[in-house]
Amino acid sequence: MKERIASPAKTIEILQKTGFRFAKKYGQNFLIDLHVLDKILKAAEIGPDSVCVEIGPGIGGLTQVLAENAAHVIAVEIDGRLIPILQENLADYPNIRLIQADFLKLDLKKTLEEDNVTVPIHVIANLPYYITTPIIMDLFESGIPLANMTVMVQEEVAQRMQAGPGTKDYGALSLAVQYYAEAEIVAYVPQNCFMPRPGVRSAVIRLRAYPEKPVQAKNEKFMFAVIRAAFGQRRKQLINSLSGAEGLNIPKEKAQEALQKMDLSPQIRGEALTLKQFADLADLLYTEQQHDA
Repeated sequence: MKERIASPAKTIEILQKTGFRFAKKYGQNFLIDLHVLDKILKAAEIGPDSVCVEIGPGIGGLTQVLAENAAHVIAVEIDGRLIPILQENLADYPNIRLIQADFLKLDLKKTLEEDNVTVPIHVIANLPYYITTPIIMDLFESGIPLANMTVMVQEEVAQRMQAGPGTKDYGALSLAVQYYAEAEIVAYVPQNCFMPRPGVRSAVIRLRAYPEKPVQAKNEKFMFAVIRAAFGQRRKQLINSLSGAEGLNIPKEKAQEALQKMDLSPQIRGEALTLKQFADLADLLYTEQQHDA
């Protein structure tokens, strides 16, 4: 087995050799704990025929073990200073394609076509906290075949993604993620597992993409507008949140009628509703709007 790039000693050696300096604007924190690396690899459910897309490979610690276990790895790095370092560190792995790009601007569908990828992909990432949600939602909404995502995120964000109704962490992000995938936190990661140490604790969460959505809404966009309104001011009763939401145009009496039809209390708050209940509520309100139009 080749020397592990993600060990503390090897990481320090690479940083000293290359003179690399961390860029705060990219939120760079390199993983230096091999046990956590193993947990990520196991959670990602990678086999010899798997195709992995890694976002933010850094100096290649995770990329190395992905290449040893998967058929093909596409590693997308925004920081051009890291490309020559990655090329050197990963020179022994011909199944890696390195791309310098901002992942949010990359045409991933085109990239996969160029590499003749026809199987659902495994996305693995140690995500900068400030772009966690945009990247995850962009992948879900892209329509690209996904097996799963295994991502390192801020601990409180991971908790929100897997939270259920009635809990303090439950909200619009929980519902958005759970509409597309089964969410499970597979590891909690303290600050000393990174170089440099981040200011917050992290968690690895696996998002197993559903082959079919768990609920069907008449208008998906409208359903998510209802969900966002419901949690805009979470201490408000749902009726007031919906009727006061800009752009939804839901009169208070219509919201009350819809809740009555669902046998829900007019005093209920959004945090009490399941994804299925939100889909049903949105369908009732959307049908009413179409009828009145």
